[in-house]
Amino acid sequence: MDAINAFVLLANFIVMPALAYGSQLALGALGVTLVYGILRFSNFAHGDTMAFGAMVTVLLTWWLQAAGVSIAPLPTALIAIPPAIVATAILVLAVDRLVYREFRRVKAAPVILVIASVGVMFVMNGLVRFIIGPDDQRFADGARFILRAREFKEMTGLAEGIAIKVSQCITILAACVVVGLLFWFLYRTRTGKSMRAYSDNEDLALLSGINSERVVQITWIIAGALACIAGALYGLDKSFKPFTYFQLLLPIFASAIVGGLGNPLGAIAGGFLVAFSEISVTYAYKKFLVYLLPESLEPTSLVQLLSTEYKFAVSFLILVLVLVYRPTGIFRGRSV
Repeated sequence: MDAINAFVLLANFIVMPALAYGSQLALGALGVTLVYGILRFSNFAHGDTMAFGAMVTVLLTWWLQAAGVSIAPLPTALIAIPPAIVATAILVLAVDRLVYREFRRVKAAPVILVIASVGVMFVMNGLVRFIIGPDDQRFADGARFILRAREFKEMTGLAEGIAIKVSQCITILAACVVVGLLFWFLYRTRTGKSMRAYSDNEDLALLSGINSERVVQITWIIAGALACIAGALYGLDKSFKPFTYFQLLLPIFASAIVGGLGNPLGAIAGGFLVAFSEISVTYAYKKFLVYLLPESLEPTSLVQLLSTEYKFAVSFLILVLVLVYRPTGIFRGRSV
């Protein structure tokens, strides 16, 4: 029974949070890897694009809540996400036209586009904080839990329980649906095949009659949609704070690079690898070990490798190790 309690403890504090967080990172990393694979530069403004999409979702959710619109027990934010996706897509298309298009026309080096994206990042970060403020904003409503820890304990008779949040299940389900649709689009539609051809060999794709501007526009629309969904789901699961999305840029890039930059499948695998690594390393294993070890060997400390304040250090370490020892990532994407 103690062993079962120990593993229920891990399921509650590591597995479920990591599955939700990994889904959010995977969606964010997919946007990064799509832009890198097709437009051939690292978009450092992606985190703040997520913040913009989440901000629009928050504002629309508040408006809907004030108007009495509800889809309880589900959160009202689910209604707000589709128009937020449209707003985010318009934003990234406008940024491309105003900033990146000219650099593409003159065939500027990728590093120039990277520097430009850093400038866009700061502008978007300031814009979001100016509109909604720098503080935590909560916009979740409806039922909070599908299963509460107390209910699980009563059903099983165990000392430990599993709490399953509605936002976690929505995040995981939404990530599965979005990833499935993206892969179907890339591998089954004519436009998706054109995007893959453009990614593999730009010159040959242009000679084949592929419209490069259309490919670029669709790439930005998909990247904007992925950023908006990832940002909104992250805010719904935790809370919305603009600066948090700036910090998320590191684990998102780590996810994309670990899996293989430019490889969509690698972005998904990298997202879950980074999420499980961050949460596992920062979890305090004292109670888990108390269940498994004899009383004489029970630990007196928290048995925590790193404090939760340093969880992004885990992403940084993973990123450095991959860049040093396997620059192409697990699924052999493009080297950085």
